[in-house]
Amino acid sequence: MKLLEIALAEVGTKESPPNSNKVKYNTWIWGKEVSGAEYPWCGAFVSWCYDQAEISILHAGLTKGFVGCPYAVAHIKDWGKQVTVPEPGDVVFYDWNADKKYDHTGIFIKDIGNDTFESVEGNTALGNDSNGGAVMIRQRRYSNVIFVRPNSKV
Repeated sequence: MKLLEIALAEVGTKESPPNSNKVKYNTWIWGKEVSGAEYPWCGAFVSWCYDQAEISILHAGLTKGFVGCPYAVAHIKDWGKQVTVPEPGDVVFYDWNADKKYDHTGIFIKDIGNDTFESVEGNTALGNDSNGGAVMIRQRRYSNVIFVRPNSKV
């Protein structure tokens, strides 16, 4: 699947300088170079990957996709369909505190058993799940997550 090939090819990309949120995905989604705490980029990474695969995530917050997980989740009906059985390439949103406020996002890769799956995520790290500054493959549990299949997914 082209989308996953593109996302997986980005593994190892890091923001520069560290802790700046200065990364090409933000430059792409905002149309200019940005940095600072107000520019977390997990959603920009997901949106960039979809765009590079020639798949649009429309009506999720910004013209090119989304950057705010809470907004994207609140408006799922405008851009996708929540699914209970994810397929490779579906968008996953994480609610770390189980408070219905979604904190992070990535792209579902595959189920790996024992209530666990793999995803590729931007702006993550071991020890900082939501603002770690790198693109990584992560192993996650199925608890406190939702999966969305964008309307434009092919």
